[in-house]
Amino acid sequence: MGSVHVIGVQPEYAANQAHLVIQYMSHFFIGADNGIFGLLFDEQPEDVFEITLPQGDDWNFPMKGVFAVCAAHLAKSGAPEFLGRRITTYKKPGRLIPTIEENQIMAYVAHIDHYGNVYTNLERATFEMIRNGRDFEIIPKRISQSIRKISASFHEGRDGDVLAFWASNGLMMLAIRNGAVGSGGGFAGLFGFHVNDSLRIELHGEANR
Repeated sequence: MGSVHVIGVQPEYAANQAHLVIQYMSHFFIGADNGIFGLLFDEQPEDVFEITLPQGDDWNFPMKGVFAVCAAHLAKSGAPEFLGRRITTYKKPGRLIPTIEENQIMAYVAHIDHYGNVYTNLERATFEMIRNGRDFEIIPKRISQSIRKISASFHEGRDGDVLAFWASNGLMMLAIRNGAVGSGGGFAGLFGFHVNDSLRIELHGEANR
């Protein structure tokens, strides 16, 4: 068995958002069925289980009360069938393909997390290939200042800075440094983004030869 991964993106349980254990390439992934798994996997996983452990007060804090319990069980080679029932589907965000032109890339919003951070469908390899060394501007709607650099991580810059960086899955992500609901607002809420909205990236100058 491979590693056990716990995903803490918008983990709250709801009637329309179950908790899942997914087995993919011999690894286990535990998280909420909120569309994040659709960004992680290109192929159908080997197994998908909806967690059906008895609900109690611990379900109010699923990272500790549910996900950690499941992770410990799987790490000890416990059977995933003990944690829930096998299902065949999980939520997948829209799979619009980025639109590529000579001097422009049109990406699309694939997922928005609980903090208002925006995950696009633009892969790093595609961006670098089309950019080919040119300067660029990421131009979100309803924002007066474009983004002209890719930051190393969410922690770069000052509080309130608008950032673009590569998420761990290799997709472009947009966020506001320490901006979230209740503390200045997340990127999606402040700039009016929803899933499947477009994001324009303009390319300037001469490409590498």
